[in-house]
Amino acid sequence: MNADVGKRHRVLVVEDEDNIAIALDYLMTREGYEHDRIANGAEALGRIRDTHPDLVLLDVMLPEVSGYEICQGVRLDPNLSDVKILMMTARGSAIERRKGLALGADGFISKPFELQELRLEVRRLLGA
Repeated sequence: MNADVGKRHRVLVVEDEDNIAIALDYLMTREGYEHDRIANGAEALGRIRDTHPDLVLLDVMLPEVSGYEICQGVRLDPNLSDVKILMMTARGSAIERRKGLALGADGFISKPFELQELRLEVRRLLGA
């Protein structure tokens, strides 16, 4: 028997732009995920440790602490080794992508993104 049957995936959205966060909230609700959002990079690592989400949708450009620093902090914490990270950035260059993946991100998506593209990437990372 699979222990994950009936379990709702938990997603933490770390995004400071309200219009993008509203779209992400809509998608996460429609997909049936439990989700929460924070808009400040400085609070992100503590919230990730407290809530241990299955997936973090992580903006690269955040106030106070960058998404790269948060990603690195998650990857340095052995208790968070199973947390998936999908980085999001408006600066979708190959260098940005390589940097995010080198720091341990599980995926990288460029803004603006199509909701269908994001939905597929989230499902891939969650094994849904």
